[in-house]
This record gives sequence, structure tokens and C-alpha cells, in this order.
Amino acid sequence: MITTSRRARLGWNIATYAVLITLTIFCIFPLVWTLLTSLKYEADIVTQTMQYIPKRITFDNYVAIWTQSGFPTLVFNSFVVTATTVVLCLITGTLAAYSFSRFHYPGRGALMLGYLVIRMFPAVLMIIPLFILMRGIGLLDSRFGLALAYTSFLLPLFVWMLKGFFDAAPKELESAARIDGCTRLGAMIRIVLPLARNGLVATSVFVAIAAWNEFLFALMLTTSQGSRTWPVGLQLMVGEFQLPWGVLAAGGIISIIPVMILFAIVQRTMVHGITAGAVKG
Repeated sequence: MITTSRRARLGWNIATYAVLITLTIFCIFPLVWTLLTSLKYEADIVTQTMQYIPKRITFDNYVAIWTQSGFPTLVFNSFVVTATTVVLCLITGTLAAYSFSRFHYPGRGALMLGYLVIRMFPAVLMIIPLFILMRGIGLLDSRFGLALAYTSFLLPLFVWMLKGFFDAAPKELESAARIDGCTRLGAMIRIVLPLARNGLVATSVFVAIAAWNEFLFALMLTTSQGSRTWPVGLQLMVGEFQLPWGVLAAGGIISIIPVMILFAIVQRTMVHGITAGAVKG
């Protein structure tokens, strides 16, 4: 006979699974719907009756966006900008996070608070100053300039996340390396970074995804096909009297494939990094 506590626990388990299944469907359905839309003919997309499953399957939308719209160039630009942003954050953010984690100096707290304050303001407030600055130094409408703009608002996130991983690295190992003759930089490279490698991967993935999907800065700071990224390219495909749903859906599916591949490669390392950063010591 089932006791009251077991009934309550069973009820909570059922409710938990119901909520998780509902959230999973809510998150996956837009992706599935986009995939199905990309496989439909244009005449089967806009109809009086909703067609969930395509009656006819076609890959013409993928062929059209890949051969007729310059989408490969847009994807390549996104790759370059994302990779440059990650490299800039790794170089500058690693040193900054290590400094915050290991040193205590006047203004340290205020500087860390300033990093948080930057994240509190809407990114749109930075567009006009960045536009004027990029135009002044000749980096407007360039992939490197766009990567610098991304770094300006992603670097605080990178520093704060990575600082937690550096805090979890034992200082005793670093001190032992210093006693054996390592410099401060050598101890960081040989001891701290290997211990925090999972955190580096996890933080870099978050930055890469944010840079890959960013739209507003790319729209305002790029004007030519040679520097535009894929989100801007998709938006420009929408005309005043034309809305190619099939082509847009195909572009969306193509754009998430690199993210899925990245997650598949670094999934285990990323999960270890997130869980390690959640516990200090």
C-alpha cells in the first residue's frame, strides 16, 4: 500500500517531468517548424489551411540561398568576426580575470563593479559612440572593427565568468611553481590555465554563440557584403512586397549548424567547466 509520503513524492515527480517535457517541446518546436518550412515549396507555406508536415519535400530553398544570395560570404564573415572576438576576449579577458582573481590593488572593486555596470546598460546605447569611434580610426564597415565592437560588450561577461574558474584553482600549486623558479606569467600558463581549461572552453563557447548571433551592431556598423554577417543578410532578404519564408527558414537552419557542431565537439568539456565553476575550492 502506497504511503502518503510516497504518493506526494510520486506526484512531484510526475509534475516535474510534465514541466520538463512541456519546456522541451516549447524549445524544440520552433526549430522543428523552421526545418519543416525550409523543406516546403513556397506555395505550400502560405496557405489557408495549416500544413504541419510538408506534402512535397524540396531542397530548392537551400540551393537558392547558397547560390543566389551571397550567403556563403555572409557565413564566412560571421566565422571570421566570431573567431576574432573569441581570440580578443581570450587574450585580454584571461589576463584581466587573472588579475582580479590573484591581486588586490586600489580600485579593484570599483573596476569589477564597472564591468557589471556595463552589462546593465542596453547595448544600443553604445552604438553611436562606437560608430563615431570606428569611423574616426577607419575601422567602420570592417570585420575587425565589428569584432572590436563585439568585444566591448562581451569582454565583461568573459572576465566575470573566467574569474570564478581562476578563484577555484588552488593558489598553493601556483606558489609552489613560483618557488621552483617560474615567473608569475609562467605559473599562470603552466599551472592555472591547465586547471581552468574547462572554464576557458565554457566561457569561450558562450562568447562565440553571442558573437555568432549578434544582429544590432552588425546592422549599424557594416554596410557592404564584404563585412556583413549572416543575421544582417537574412534581414536584408525581406523586401517591401516579398517575404521568402522558405529561403529565410533554410538560412536559419544553415546558420545553426555550426553552433550544433561546436556543441557536439565541446559538450563534455563545457559541462565539466560549468559545473566546476559553480563550486569554489
